[in-house]
Amino acid sequence: MGCRDVHAATVLAFLSGTASVAGLLAAVLLPNWRQMRLYTFNKNERNVTVYTGLWIKCARFDGSRDCVIYDPQWYTAVDQLDLRVLQFALPLSMLTAVSALFLCLIGMCNTAFVSSVPNIKLAKCLVNSAGCHLVAGLLFLLACAICLTPSIWVIFYNNYLNRKYEPVFSFDISVFIAIASAGGLFFTSVLLFLWYCACKSLPPPFWQPLYSHAPSMHSYASQPYSARSRLSAIEIDIPVVTHAS
Repeated sequence: MGCRDVHAATVLAFLSGTASVAGLLAAVLLPNWRQMRLYTFNKNERNVTVYTGLWIKCARFDGSRDCVIYDPQWYTAVDQLDLRVLQFALPLSMLTAVSALFLCLIGMCNTAFVSSVPNIKLAKCLVNSAGCHLVAGLLFLLACAICLTPSIWVIFYNNYLNRKYEPVFSFDISVFIAIASAGGLFFTSVLLFLWYCACKSLPPPFWQPLYSHAPSMHSYASQPYSARSRLSAIEIDIPVVTHAS
C-alpha cells in the first residue's frame, strides 16, 4: 500500500465519514431524543406522549401522527441539562467531522491529480496526502468524542429523571442514531490511521512535506558535491602557477 495511490481504505473512510455526518444531521433534526409518556385513567381520553428534541417539542395522542401541541421555540427554553449540552456538542461535532472530510478529500485529490513535482521553493509550504489523512483521522476521533459523550449521558440522565419524578421518561431513537454515528466516526478514524501506518516506509516526520522523497528535489542539493567529487586531487589541491615571460 503506497501513499501515492488512492487506496480503497481512504475511499471507504471518506464514505463512512459522510454517512456518519448524515446520521448526526438526522439526529440533530429529529424530535426524538426523549419521550414522556402521560397516562390517563379516563376511558374517554387517550394517553399522550410528549416527544422532546433539541429544537422542538411535540405532544401526540396515541394512534395519531399529528401534534396536538407543537412548540417550535423549545430550543430557547430547554430545561433539561443533557439536551442543552447536546445543542452545542452535536453541531460542533458535525463541524469537526466536515472539516475532516474536507481534509480527506484534499488528500485523495492530491494523490489522484498531482503527479508532477512542484516548485522547490513552494514544496516546504505544502503537505502530502499522508499528512492530510493523518490530521483528518485525528479530527474524526475528536468529533467522535464530542458526539459520543453527551449522547451516552442522555441515557444516565434519563434514569435520573425517572428517579427524581416518575418513571415516565424514556430515551428515543435519536440517541441510538447519534451513538451509531459516533461509532462510524471512530471507524473512519481507525481506517485512516491504519492507512497512514502502512505509509511508514516514507521518511519521518509525521507531517511529511509534499514530495519529500522525490529524487529530483534531492538532486538539486547534491549536484555541486557530485560535480566537485569528480575533480582530481591535483586539480583541487595544487593551484596552477603561470610564469610571466
